[in-house]
Amino acid sequence: MGAKYLSGCAAAAEAVRLADVDVIAAYPITPQTAIMEHISKFIANGELRAHMIHVESEHSAMSACIGAELVGARAFTASSSQGLALMHECLFFASGLRLPIVMAVANRSIASPVTIFADHKDSLAQRDCGWIQYYTENVQEILDMILIAYRVSENEKVLLPSMVCFDGFFLSHLSERVDVPELNCIKDFLPELRPKYPTLDIENPKVINVMAFPEFFEEFEFDKHYSMQSSKKVINESFEDFWGISGRKYGLIETYQTETAEMVLVGMGSMMGTALEAVKRLRKKGVEIGLVNIRVYNPFPFQEIVDAVKDTAIVGVMDRDISYGSGGIVFQNVLLGLYNKPNPPPVLNFIVGLGGRDVTLGTIEKIVGTMEKVRREDRVEKDIIWPDLNTELIKAWKIGD
Repeated sequence: MGAKYLSGCAAAAEAVRLADVDVIAAYPITPQTAIMEHISKFIANGELRAHMIHVESEHSAMSACIGAELVGARAFTASSSQGLALMHECLFFASGLRLPIVMAVANRSIASPVTIFADHKDSLAQRDCGWIQYYTENVQEILDMILIAYRVSENEKVLLPSMVCFDGFFLSHLSERVDVPELNCIKDFLPELRPKYPTLDIENPKVINVMAFPEFFEEFEFDKHYSMQSSKKVINESFEDFWGISGRKYGLIETYQTETAEMVLVGMGSMMGTALEAVKRLRKKGVEIGLVNIRVYNPFPFQEIVDAVKDTAIVGVMDRDISYGSGGIVFQNVLLGLYNKPNPPPVLNFIVGLGGRDVTLGTIEKIVGTMEKVRREDRVEKDIIWPDLNTELIKAWKIGD
């Protein structure tokens, strides 16, 4: 295992090289374009024997990956923002055909107005497409999760595609020290793809994606749902095996000081490194705060989060997204997990970091201050809170009451 300084995009490309991917198809879009530039160099240098398909759109990129998987090849693509939105139709085909494609998503917000900066609205808008979703905190996790994603997706008990999501610019263009596993080590962890499901064969013609009438369609949907739920076991087993070869231990969630916490923060993505530092500083000041970092969003770790917050007095969910008129998307999942549990704690939702706005130590401390106030007064005035909103700008625009 060798240490390198890599950007998030370079780490994703290294994972593709180590996974010995057969077909790569993508259309350039900021901030994922550098992934394909690095992969192109690997192919040109003979470090990766793969076909790179240059397509005219992200819709075509996903279509090409679907075709590649249907003939038994291991496929990869990457996208962001509007490009991922353009793929939306094809994402359902990939999961419905049970194709273990892996896609890197360098998270970038959705227009309009136009932005190239990060939040999670692009990938979370695809949450119901039948794709497993991983969210990474740092560059090392980008490399590791892509390798783990292939291992999980290609498992016969799963056979669902995966997105490995990382915040644009905060991680895609940030360079950190990354331990790159040896190729031989990964070959044992991720053997060559040998699909046992039907693949296209000119000697053995097949019809793919046949019509399903009402008396059969619902059962197909149940099968995908069941496989998504069942993938938790396979993901945990893959995490365990990866720990054995790398020394890095992962879980569906990562917790810090939740066992003794009166308040718990929940979130995911690159901001959780800042949140961890803030929690450590607050702990030194005597604030009984804990942290839950969601690494696997889909399938959602309902029970794991319930277990982590069951003894706490109040939960704060930090969403780098917004479902207009409803609130944060992760918040809604956390509420769903707690809904039927006895004596659930109150849950506050904090909308932060949209369009690349920094989530600072001050932001986290302000959030915790709000949680302390609600706990002290035993009263929730608003459950959706925007702690870093520019109130002067809002007043100037004459928004709100």
